[in-house]
Amino acid sequence: MNMNQMMKQAKKLQQDMAKAQEELATKTVEGSAGGGVVTCTVNGHKQVLDIAIKPEAVDPDDIEMLQDLVITAVNEALKNADELAAKDMGKYTKGFNIPGLF
Repeated sequence: MNMNQMMKQAKKLQQDMAKAQEELATKTVEGSAGGGVVTCTVNGHKQVLDIAIKPEAVDPDDIEMLQDLVITAVNEALKNADELAAKDMGKYTKGFNIPGLF
């Protein structure tokens, strides 16, 4: 393989990775807590898009429990977003250890 072919392949890989990174913004994952009374939806860039709280999760005498449920749902959603990004971007980064890529 000559240098010109390698440069073309590298450029295509870079374009494919950029496209996959952009597509992550349109993909969503969810996290939930308390058997689904609190759910959090995030996109593949780990931006929180929605937090849904069912009325039965709201107890004015136990706000701390609701706060814990929200934290748990958000953390689960963020973990799922990391897994989505690793799956989507992993096909391009196999064999490379690139810190801070995601």
